[in-house]
Formats: sequence, structure tokens, C-alpha cells
Amino acid sequence: MTRPGGTWRNWARTESVRPQRVEYPPTLDAVRRAMRSAASRGLAVKAVGAGHSFSGAAVAPGVLLDLSDLTGIVSVDVDRGRVRLWAGTRLHQIPALLAPHALAMENLGDIDRQSLAGALSTGTHGTGLAFGGIATQVRAMTLVTADGELLTIDEEHEPELLPAVAVSLGALGVIVDVTLQCVPAFGLRAVERPEPLEDVVAGLLGRAKETDHFEFYWFPHTDVALTKANTRLPPGEPTAPLAPVRRWIDDVVVGNGVHQLVCSAGRIVPPAVPVINRLSARVWGDRAFSDASSRVFTTARSVRFREMEYAVPLERVASAFAEVRELVDAHGWRIEFPVEVRTAAADDLWLSTASGRRTGYIAVHRYWRADHREYFAAVEQIMRSHAGRPHWGKMHTQTADDLRTEYPRFDDFVALRDRLDPDRRFRNPYLQRVLGE
Repeated sequence: MTRPGGTWRNWARTESVRPQRVEYPPTLDAVRRAMRSAASRGLAVKAVGAGHSFSGAAVAPGVLLDLSDLTGIVSVDVDRGRVRLWAGTRLHQIPALLAPHALAMENLGDIDRQSLAGALSTGTHGTGLAFGGIATQVRAMTLVTADGELLTIDEEHEPELLPAVAVSLGALGVIVDVTLQCVPAFGLRAVERPEPLEDVVAGLLGRAKETDHFEFYWFPHTDVALTKANTRLPPGEPTAPLAPVRRWIDDVVVGNGVHQLVCSAGRIVPPAVPVINRLSARVWGDRAFSDASSRVFTTARSVRFREMEYAVPLERVASAFAEVRELVDAHGWRIEFPVEVRTAAADDLWLSTASGRRTGYIAVHRYWRADHREYFAAVEQIMRSHAGRPHWGKMHTQTADDLRTEYPRFDDFVALRDRLDPDRRFRNPYLQRVLGE
């Protein structure tokens, strides 16, 4: 299905392109036809989900394949807890799809607007030292290759490729369906509160080990950390959700409405940012409740922003964070968005930011109308000095030569790309930068 196309922009307004052709394939066969048609015309192809990557990962100068019509459940194996989903399914749709089967995803990030394929391809993750990113939940995958053929990867068909395709940047083929290993539906007990920043940083490793899912936000120009500690409840244990009015006030009025005003005011009167941040650190959070896991993991975000996130070895996250804090103080910047710190288990996925090492994540943000460049560039220098790996879906400036030294299987991935896409049918400027020509 081809529909009129104009200029495509990502959510953060950091990337835009006017594709030569836009297609909305509603079936697997339609994806295969689109690939063969593009190949016959010599056009590059990029599959696009929700456009929530801050990087240029989804930019499609040639043919843009929008997978919005390729959604829902393909099949369910309740006994094994495995669910096969179409690749265009949005993460926020999955809990309702799994609910009739009393299943849930093991872990999620704090934003659920992404498509399943997009989240996997860019290495989206949540927090929790015993849990990996979303891609570690993948047990099988079907791709349409550059010549329009099907490539099935599961326990019986080329299983050795699963660690490569689980986080693939869209460089190996168009993902059309994914099989996830799910778990019995469970609740989370959430405790969110402001705490002294020095104490939180000093105790970060202990908190991360003791708590199922721990993270904190630091509002620059303050000495306060907003901590979030989520504890997994046994399946079937009753929960005590927030009252709807309280949740609406916290997440919609304060979390989005008030924050939008804060960001707008900060642009007009930059000296007011430290005062506003100190107020924000007091009014955000400070609540305890329990609810279905997906309702605790994720938060609605309507304030548009730009983000850069780096993964550093777990033992270096505290020192890297301290340098970011010193950087902000030394430069006199007025940073209106908090810095986020999370953790993850090591995994064996070739291009996962947690590949081969327990990981701490440090994410910096700026309001989309603010100038992020000097701040992000300086933070990036710090992260690179700590063996940092950039999140594939967020802003960074690294190249293939830089990244090769950080990923032991980088050249293996490039070799697989040479095998599956020798003509670079899935190329775009971002892939040319981070993977090479």
C-alpha cells in the first residue's frame, strides 16, 4: 500500500527527510514485494516504527517502509510463555495483548511509544541489575532480506545469529515478526522519593544489587536525587494502585504540564532554572504504590526533548556521574532537564551496549527548543573517557572507527552485514557513519 508522503520527522525533531517513496505494508508478503520493487529500482530501504529514536537510525532517503499496519499477536505458546508479535506493534499495545494470557514482558523502559522492532534494533532498555535490555527477551525473529527472501532465526534455524540480529540497527533486514520470552503477569511495588544526592551516588551499587529495579534522576543545580525503587511482587499478589486523580495530577499535571511551563520559562529567563529545579526536585515523586508492571515501568512523556545516553562499565558509573555534575557547575549552564542513571545486567548480544559487562547508564537531556550542542559534546567526552558506548537510538557523534574498539564482535557484525546486505540496500547516512560503508 503506497500513500502520499511528505517530509518525515522524528519525535524529537532532530532528524527529517523527504523519502522518494513511502509504503505501508499490511502483511509479510507486502514487505517482500516492497523489497523486491526497491531492489529493481536500486533504492535503499529503511523500515520505520514510531520515529522515537533521537539519532538518524530511521532516516529513509529512499523507500520508507512504515510498519504501523503490521501489528498484533501472530501466535501464543502459553505453556512456554512465548509470544510471537508483528514487528510494528507498539510497546504500549503489548500489555493489553498479553493480558488475556496472564503474561507480561520481563522488563521495560520508561517510555513505551516505540515500535517493538525499533526498540529492539536500537537497544532500548530499562533498569535492573539482574535484567537485560528488551532485546534479551527475544527468542526468535523473522526478517525480510535485501533480496526479498525470508530469514527465520530461532532455536532450529541459524540460532547462532540471534545475538547479532536482536540488536541490529536495521542493517541486516526488515524485521517482520519477533518472538518474546514472557513471564507470568506480575505487579511492582514502587517507592519514589527525593534523597540526598551524595548518599544516593555513594550507595548506588548497593541499591542496584538490593533492589529489583533502581534508578535515580538528578536535577542539575540541586543536591537532590529523585529515586525510584521498584520491587517485583509474586504473580497474583494484590496491588494498591494510585487513585486515578492522584495519578493524573502526578503524571499529567506535574510530570508534563508543569514541566512544560518550567522548560518554557527556563528559555525565557535562564537564571531562574536553578530555582525552578530545586522546586521540581521537591514536588516530583515522593509516593508509594503498587500496580501492574507495565503501569509502573512506563511513564507518559509529552514534553518534547533531546537526549544522549551512554553505557559505561558499572564500576565507573559513579565517577562518570560525578564528572558530569562538576562539568555543569564549572560551565555555569542552566540545564532544565534531569540527568537519569540506570543499570543493567551483562548480555551476549553483539551490539548491545551491555555486551559482555554489567552496565550503568547515564542519560542527559535538554528541552527540544534549547541548544544542546555544547552540553552534549562535553558530556560525550567524559563518557568516552570511561569506555562509554552510546545508545544507538540517541544522539552521539561516534563513528565506526571509534565504536570498533568498544565492541568485541563489531567486525563479526560487519561481516554478517556484508553477507546479508552486500549491496547496502538498508543503508542510510547514520549506518554509514556508525558501521562504515
